[in-house]
Amino acid sequence: MNYYNKHILFKAVFVLCSLIFSLIGNAQQLEPLIEEALKNNPEIQKFELQYNMASEKVNEVNTLPDTEFGVGYFVSEPETRTGAQRFRVSAKQMLPWFGTITSRENYVSALADAKYEDIAIAKRKLMASVSQSYYNLYANKAKQDVLRENINLLKTYETLALTSVEVGKASAVDVLRLQMRQNELEQLKQVLELQYLTEQTAFNKLLNRDKDITIHVIDDLIIPSEDFESNNDNLSLHPELIKYDKLFQSVEQSELVNQKESSPMIGFGLDYISVEQRPDMNFSDNGKDIVMPMVSFSIPIFNNKYKSQTKQNELQQQEITAQKQERLNTLETLLDKAINERMSARISYKIQAKNLQQAKDAEEILIKSYETGTIKFNDVLDIQELQLKFQMNQIEAIKNFYVQSTIINYLIQ
Repeated sequence: MNYYNKHILFKAVFVLCSLIFSLIGNAQQLEPLIEEALKNNPEIQKFELQYNMASEKVNEVNTLPDTEFGVGYFVSEPETRTGAQRFRVSAKQMLPWFGTITSRENYVSALADAKYEDIAIAKRKLMASVSQSYYNLYANKAKQDVLRENINLLKTYETLALTSVEVGKASAVDVLRLQMRQNELEQLKQVLELQYLTEQTAFNKLLNRDKDITIHVIDDLIIPSEDFESNNDNLSLHPELIKYDKLFQSVEQSELVNQKESSPMIGFGLDYISVEQRPDMNFSDNGKDIVMPMVSFSIPIFNNKYKSQTKQNELQQQEITAQKQERLNTLETLLDKAINERMSARISYKIQAKNLQQAKDAEEILIKSYETGTIKFNDVLDIQELQLKFQMNQIEAIKNFYVQSTIINYLIQ
C-alpha cells in the first residue's frame, strides 16, 4: 500500500471515529474496533491475496517462448561426398518483436492496479459496516434503557394506583391496566435483548472473532449542533470510480500488447548433423560433421485476429466509460439521499426532544393532580405511551444521523 492510499485510509478511519465525541464508563471506542476489523476480516484478506496473485503474473509474462529442440536419426543413411549422415540435432529459439514483453508486463501491472482498488473499496465498505453495526448496538441498548426506565415509572404509578384503590379513588382495573402495560414493555425489552445478541454476533463476525465476545457500546450519543464538513468533489476520487479508470488503462495496455503481437517474430537456431567417415577414402573433410546456423521469421500475414481484437478493445473502453458514468450517477444519488436523510434525522431529533419535554410537563401535571385526589390513570397510560414513543423516535433519529454520516464518509472521505 503506497503512502497516498494509507493517508486516505487513515483519514477515513479518523473521520468515522470522530463521530463519537465521548465514551462513558467502559464503552469500547470505535476506532480500535475498526482497525481490528481491517486487520482480521477474511474478505479483506481475500482481496489482498487476489491482488498478490495478479501482481505475481508479471513474472509469468516476463518470459520468452519455449526453446525448441529436435533429434532425428537417419534410418536410411544419406550418402554424401564426405560420408554418410547418421543423426541430426537441432535447437531453435523464437524472439518476440522488440517491446512485446514489456508491453505484456505493463498490461498485467495495469490489471493488478485495478485489482488493488477492490481492496480499497472493501476496506471502505467494512469500515462503514462496522460503524453502522456499532450504532445499531447503541440504539438497541438505549431503547432497552428507556424501556427499563418506563417499566420502573409504571411500577411507581402502580403503587399510586394501589394506594388510590385503598381509599376508593381508583379502580382495580386501573391497576391491571398498569400491570398489563408493564408486561408489554417487558416483552419489548426481552425482544430487544435477543436482537442485541444477533447484532453483536454480526459485529463480532465483521472482526472475525468469537460471536459471544461482549461489546460495550457508548452510553450516550448526541447530534452535533453543526454538520461535519464534507467536500462533495471528493466523490470523483472514490475507489469505485478510480477502478474504472484503471480498467480503462488496462485496455489501453492490452491494445499495445495486441499491436506488438501482430508484429513478426524472429527465430535463431542451430542444426548439427553427424557424418560418418568413409573408410575407403582419405581426404581432409572426410567424416566432417555439419553445423548450420539458421534465422527464421514468423509473419502474421492473416491478421484478422489482431484487427478484431483492436475493435473489441475499443468497444470495451466504451463499455467501461458507460459503466463509470452509471456508477457515478448512482453514487451521487446515494450521497444526496444520505445528506437529506441526515438533515431529516436532525429535524426529527429536535421535534422529538420538544415533544418529550411537553410529555414530561404533562406528566408533572398528572402527578400534581394526584395530590388533589383527581388522578386519571387512563391519562397516565396515554402520557406514558407518548413519552415512550418520543424517546424511541429520538434514539432512532440519533442512530439514523450517525448511520447516514457513515454513508457520507464512505462516499466522499
